[in-house]
Parts: sequence; C-alpha cells; structure tokens
Amino acid sequence: MVPPLIIFLIVLSLLIFVHELGHFLAAKKSGIKVEEFGFGYPPRIWSKKVGKTIYSVNWIPFGGFVKLLGQERGEKKKWSPQEIKQAFFSQSKKAKTAVLLAGIFGNFLFGVFCFSIIYSKIGIPTELDYVKVVEVIKDSPAANVGLKQDDKIISIDGKSIYSTAGFIELIEENKGQEIVLQTSENEFYLMPRENPPEKEGRIGVVITDIEMAFYPFWQMPFRGAWEGLKEAFGWTWMILQGIGLTIKQLFIGITPEVAGPVGIFQLTASAAEQGILQLIQFVGILSINLAVLNFLPFPALDGGHLMFVYIGPLLGKKRREKIEHIVTTAGFILLISLMILVTINDLSRLFKDSPIISFLKSFF
Repeated sequence: MVPPLIIFLIVLSLLIFVHELGHFLAAKKSGIKVEEFGFGYPPRIWSKKVGKTIYSVNWIPFGGFVKLLGQERGEKKKWSPQEIKQAFFSQSKKAKTAVLLAGIFGNFLFGVFCFSIIYSKIGIPTELDYVKVVEVIKDSPAANVGLKQDDKIISIDGKSIYSTAGFIELIEENKGQEIVLQTSENEFYLMPRENPPEKEGRIGVVITDIEMAFYPFWQMPFRGAWEGLKEAFGWTWMILQGIGLTIKQLFIGITPEVAGPVGIFQLTASAAEQGILQLIQFVGILSINLAVLNFLPFPALDGGHLMFVYIGPLLGKKRREKIEHIVTTAGFILLISLMILVTINDLSRLFKDSPIISFLKSFF
C-alpha cells in the first residue's frame, strides 16, 4: 500500500504541475520566452535545453514552476531588442491575461476531468418520474407493512408521485392518518408518525428520484464530461461562498475552520483509504479550490498579478514597479502568515494538550 505522505505529495505536485503547465502552454502560444519549465523545485537533478527553454527535474518533488523572461520587470540587465520582444512585460494586456489565467483554467479543467472519470464510472445522474426506495429503516411503519428497498412508489392516496419533494409534501399533509401507498407492484396501508425518532422520517424510508444511468460506452465520456463540468461549477460556487464566510469570520474575530497543509494531508489520506474513486473526487475538489483561490485579486496570486496588468498603466512605469513589488511582497508575507496560522490550528486539533502548540498559538 502506498504511504499516505507519498499520496499527499503526488496529489499536490500534480495540482501545481497542471497549474504551471497552463502558464507554460499559454506563454509559448503568446510568443513569450520560457526560460525554464521545471518539475519540482531546485536544486536540479537533471536538465536539458530544448530550443530556448530549459526543462528540468529537481530534487524537491513538489509541483513545478515556470520561469518567464521579463516576468519580474525589475531585473537589472541590458535587454536586447529580441529579448524585449519575447519578454512578458512587453506583451499586450490580452497576452498577459491569457498567460495569467491559463494556470487557473488548467486547474479548473483538471477538476472537470476528475469529476468526468467519476461519472463515467458510477453512471450519469438521471431524473426519474417516480420515487425509489433506497433504504427501509428497521421497525418503522414502512418496514412493518413490508415496503422494501428498490420499490418504486407511484402514488399516495391516488395522487401521483414524481419527485422526493412531492412525496415529502404528501407525507407531511397526512401525518397521523392512514394512507394508501401504491408501488409498481403492491399497495400498502400505513400511518406516517407524528413524532418519529430523530433522522428516521415519518414512515422510515430513504428515497431518491435520481438514478445513476449507464449509456453506450462511446457516450459515457461525453456525458461524464458534461456532468463533470456542472459539478465543477457547483464546487466553484460553494468554494466562493466558503471564502466569503471565512473573510467575514476574520473581520469579526472568529478563527475560521480552514484546512492547511496538515489538514489537507489528513483529508487526502482519508480519501485514499476509501478507494480510488473517492481520491479522484477529492483531487478534483482540490483542483477547483486552487483555481478559485488563484483567481482572487490578492497580491502574490495570479489574480493579484492580473489586477496590476490593468491598473499598472494608471500608476506609471517606475511607480507601478515599486508599488507592485511592495504589495506583492506584503501579500506573500500575509499568505505565509495565514498558512502558519491554519497549520497551527490543524496541529492543535491533532495535539490538543501539547505545550509546544499552545506556545505557538500564543503568537497568533
């Protein structure tokens, strides 16, 4: 079995590599010189120059990086006309935007890809025109009259059922009264409970109006991709809501429950224990999360760099370079500080009585 730490490193390396690959491809397409495209971080193990780009494999096996000519405009060197033409800083806003967004887009597409694999394997969610029994709880009204798993509920008291919402509404309307529940094969007489046990429901069934359907093998990748795209947008919205809540909590002095590297390691290990599909789903969620975070207009992130692409001309060349350097440095320090904070919180959940953790928390 692969150790959890190795799985964790592979997952994060893959996500970062996909992100940097997006930047690399967009830069090449825009005619920007890529000085180096590395897997992992230096020192180097191996490197080879192909054309004008050095491709390297490095000792720290954690993601990768892309070094673009002129990405740091403050580089002190004499620029030849050819270098200026191929430098990042001399490109149009459109080209710079494409390069900065490419990493974000790469992570989003990778998330879609992961979700597509899941749906291609487990089936495509398809709405039913009836309600299907998923589970019958022991000693409940449904169990006592003989309702079984996979039974198809067609109507209640002659009223057709097309959705879980319709089913729940009719059950609520008839609590404490005997009803006639019609399935595709039988008819049952039972009484929805007025005060059911917690999490059991009034008649004691778990139901669904969705079925995981399978189509001809050649259709599954396309249908899976479409469902994966919808899933990716769904997670994007949920992550944005989570970020909004986190910012709100920080402003009112509440420490948000945000997972740092230690927390992500735990979640990755847990997902891996549940099976390959659960791990792939978790990787997809992480990839979407990385895309959303990098899109934020925060210094040191792609969104922050993109912000300066558009407000930079308003500041003037020299002033812009100075302000961008200061803001990016401050943003980077803040990101590192937040990372340390959430890591300490992760560790404090693991080692609640540790005096070392208590000491560290006193600084934050």
